[in-house]
Amino acid sequence: MVRIDDLALFVRSAALGSFSNAAREADLLPAQVSAAIKRLERELNIRLFARSTRSLRLTAEGEQYLPYARAALRSLREGQDLLHQEPAGLHGMLQIAAPSDLGRNVLLPWITQFRHDHPNLQVRLYLSDQVTDIFKDPVDVAFRYGIMDDASYVALPLAAENRRVVVASPAYLARRGRPSTPADLAGHDCLTFVLHGRVYDKWRFYPHGQPQAVGVSGTLTSDDAEVVRRLAIAGEGIAYKSWLEVCHDVRAGRLEVVLKGYGGDRVPLHLICPHRRQFSPAVRQLYERLKLGCGELQREYAALLDGAAPENTAAADPKGREDAADVAPCRDSSA
Repeated sequence: MVRIDDLALFVRSAALGSFSNAAREADLLPAQVSAAIKRLERELNIRLFARSTRSLRLTAEGEQYLPYARAALRSLREGQDLLHQEPAGLHGMLQIAAPSDLGRNVLLPWITQFRHDHPNLQVRLYLSDQVTDIFKDPVDVAFRYGIMDDASYVALPLAAENRRVVVASPAYLARRGRPSTPADLAGHDCLTFVLHGRVYDKWRFYPHGQPQAVGVSGTLTSDDAEVVRRLAIAGEGIAYKSWLEVCHDVRAGRLEVVLKGYGGDRVPLHLICPHRRQFSPAVRQLYERLKLGCGELQREYAALLDGAAPENTAAADPKGREDAADVAPCRDSSA
């Protein structure tokens, strides 16, 4: 008979690519994980992994079996959550992944209030600008920017019209002046974001409906989107950020939006799940709560543009397609 613990160790070993990493996560010895995998292989009468001294990879049979193992573990967890549910409110564990700046400064207050409204619900937050694999990592839902054109998972829109904006602190603008066109950015210190070793130093705008990529440079860059925002607030340079992540700073006067008449890239925000069965009552209610909040922030952005040049704001890219060098459609991007 297949042991549930062995099945779980198989799934985590496949996700982490190492018995040692799976053992460390489960607070076991690598030999214990190896023994569990061998026991499972004997029970199934197949080889799940091809092993060598330096690598571990799934066999063809292991690849074929893996989605069934995940589904079995997921069903068991859903059944356990169901047994502990009471009519009075939400129960169980909700595991959420989000980009760093968006998670800390936009989503966190809403999620905290949501948990206060449902005290029997446990929430685990994973905040990082690295890409979350919702099929491998231990999360129920994730938040992603970009066009969701991957049919392998379900994406629910939270802020369909969210865009990037150019922002700087009042102190920086007083010291260095205010750019009036995207070309003026060449004379400014621009704060750039780096992911997987690549610096995103091409900022896109849409004057008169035509995309215009502007190369920028500066002496400060970071792989943490929140750091980029903090540097902008500190007056260290100009940033190109998602409106959702800087709207509170703009409202408070810590940052100002410049180049209002030049629409930035459209970066819609989605809540994503591996499949429809993942839409537990907790996920559905959290989605509705966050959708309302994001809607209010989008209306603030529309009001901000009232004074911008109409020939530019109206001509923002009608299809809202992102440049792959700026926003990958299937990643937790937050620069």
